[in-house]
Amino acid sequence: MAEKNYYQILGVEKKASKDEIKKAFRKLAQKYHPDKKGGDEKKFKEINEAYNILADDKKRAEYDSYGRVFSGSGGGGASQGGGFGGFDFSDFAQQFGGAQGGQGFEEYDLGDIFGEFFGGGARRGRTRRGNDIAIDVELDFSESVFGTTRTVQLKKTSNCENCQGTGAEAGSGTETCSTCNGKGQVQEVKRSFMGTFQTNRTCEICRGSGQVPKTKCKSCSGEGVTRKEEKVSITIPAGIEDGQMIRMTGGGEAVAGGQPGDLYIKVHVRAHSTFTKQGRDLYMPLSVKLSDALLGATYRIDTLDGTIDLKIPQGVTHGELLRIKGKGVPVGNNPSASASKRGDILVKVQIQLPQKLSREAKKAVEKLKEEGI
Repeated sequence: MAEKNYYQILGVEKKASKDEIKKAFRKLAQKYHPDKKGGDEKKFKEINEAYNILADDKKRAEYDSYGRVFSGSGGGGASQGGGFGGFDFSDFAQQFGGAQGGQGFEEYDLGDIFGEFFGGGARRGRTRRGNDIAIDVELDFSESVFGTTRTVQLKKTSNCENCQGTGAEAGSGTETCSTCNGKGQVQEVKRSFMGTFQTNRTCEICRGSGQVPKTKCKSCSGEGVTRKEEKVSITIPAGIEDGQMIRMTGGGEAVAGGQPGDLYIKVHVRAHSTFTKQGRDLYMPLSVKLSDALLGATYRIDTLDGTIDLKIPQGVTHGELLRIKGKGVPVGNNPSASASKRGDILVKVQIQLPQKLSREAKKAVEKLKEEGI
């Protein structure tokens, strides 16, 4: 099949500038538009195809070199829903609108028209969604380890308790929306220089539900939602880290005829005077006397579960870690988990070296030195 001569279709020379190509397109588009008397739809599409190629530098270069286009449109021809090569339709509509007996195109949103026609129809039927809410919660270190429950007071848009979000007074029920005949969507017919387009949009009366209240709810005036104070219970999982975010699906703002937003809780953990947390283990320093390090001893230490006795082994070294099993962070977010399902406490020994020695102590150390200790 012979390739099309796009320059000949637009009636311009091969060396024509972009402005000359655009001017030729405008003139021919007005002449052959299908809505005009004597218009020619086939010719109009051919003109548009030619403009789409010649107005694009890359496509035009390919066409000039090979007699066809390989990029964007699958090997030549009009673009498949990819727009019109950057042509300024608002400018064209202003010039072309007067030829329609006062039915100018400037009254329409051309971006919306072409969005619907060339792949933008996915916007139809989009579910409405309420706004998200973000709050901050501060926890004690122990609460972050074992988990807890917090109740917060929020002022937000929620479903009306009286009508349960239907907008109808209790006992009155709903009926089919007369605007959309229960379909939840209404059709709009829009005219443009490309012809007449039919689009769908969510019905504003029933908000897409297809039903309207027979008698509007007195509490929310038929809106289905109200602004009010609401207590929200938040479950903080065991082992949560400082700065982590908890998401409560549906805990945000409600919206009539749609899905509620989410509630995001950012956790801030207050530092502990003794412990730090690494994964499921807790770390703490322990100051040990030199004599206790040499001879061994028992120290009483405070854990998050209470006070316990820790045996310091004879000859413990500075920096050595002593493990207390099952007293760390619960595994699996279970605060009552058994010791076998919890992390550990790791005690880092810090041996105290005396700054001054008594005469007797000095003699004792010298004796140890003589023994090679």
